Amino acid sequence: MLIKDIKFALLGNAPVVRVVAEEGLDGLAQLEPGKAFVRGLMPVYREQLIGQDATNVAACMRRIRRFGGFKPWGAAASAIEIALWDLAGKAAGLPVHRLLGGKLRDRVRVYNGGRRWVTDQDTPEAFAKSAAIMMNSPEGFTIVKETGGFHGPQAGDFASRALAGRRGPGPWWPNRGPAGPRAISHVVECVAAMKEVLGDRVDLALDMGPGWMLADAIRVLRALEPYNLLWAEDLIAGDYVPWTDARQYRELTRSTTTPVHTGEQIYLRNSFLDLIEHDAVRVIGPDPADVGGLSELKWIAELADAHGIMVAPHGYLNGLLGLAALVQVSATLPDNLIAFEYPVADEDWWRQAVVGLPDPLVRDGFVPVWDAPGLGVRLDPDVAGPHLAQGDEGFFD
Repeated sequence: MLIKDIKFALLGNAPVVRVVAEEGLDGLAQLEPGKAFVRGLMPVYREQLIGQDATNVAACMRRIRRFGGFKPWGAAASAIEIALWDLAGKAAGLPVHRLLGGKLRDRVRVYNGGRRWVTDQDTPEAFAKSAAIMMNSPEGFTIVKETGGFHGPQAGDFASRALAGRRGPGPWWPNRGPAGPRAISHVVECVAAMKEVLGDRVDLALDMGPGWMLADAIRVLRALEPYNLLWAEDLIAGDYVPWTDARQYRELTRSTTTPVHTGEQIYLRNSFLDLIEHDAVRVIGPDPADVGGLSELKWIAELADAHGIMVAPHGYLNGLLGLAALVQVSATLPDNLIAFEYPVADEDWWRQAVVGLPDPLVRDGFVPVWDAPGLGVRLDPDVAGPHLAQGDEGFFD
């Protein structure tokens, strides 16, 4: 099953990869919107992979892993790995979860992720409204994750409050510095408002950074202990920060009963070693489309399980092909799995373009695990084709 071509296209606002074998089979994967710049790396991957056996995923990845890095630079290699598993599964007539060792569950818990109600108002009332919307959503989520502190559309307002009006330039969570008691009290008030709505019926997690100084991170998580958060995410390092800082995370973890979470930005198992082997966090959240792919995520989750660390794979904005990949790998993960972050279709036509998904996708907060070959889904060229970017019209040829 030799690789004939690796194709890259922008489909709507989502970059997609298609690995084509000489025998006519193909494999698909999707990158997070905003990562179309990895198109420039594709000639390197083609040079390394054309003529290789697509079903020998490990050998293919050994040739290209060195060309990736921390989020967002591991995205292309990760997507190719997922597409290779899709192709290998189709060739074998088996779902990817069988190729990864077999499923341990028939359905996988998800949390709201891409279905969050987004507000730019950094007020307890706005967060309470968001919690109510998510609790009453048709998916029946049993976990709701919200933003807080130096993360999300409210981060600018929080930074102005915390940093006395000093805000860094640019859109990518550019603020870092001492928060102070007033800002910490504000976060607690917002969490209290959400818990008033959610009660004990729905678990609450918080995406909080990066940007906190260690002393303030300890203070805010101690102040949040009475609210029994499922986790607090990315306070010290995290999204689009190319390091882990296991030392500070370990001190934070040992200073509070609130579970500390990080990991969506990390590429490859090697970069998780300090966090896991030093028990620096209670929860890790690798993203299959950034960490190096499905088998890499599984290896990391199993190492974490041996250390008593839980896993909640990241998936925000990976889209419906990303959802299919998360279902396949999450079905195989050990008992330390909490849930994965539920990706959604950014535009309505995606739901018609991706064929093979169950309807409804989520019931009572869980997605069923399906058994069709590969990732179990395909793109309908007639629906998806008109949404290809100019110059990408040959993607399905």
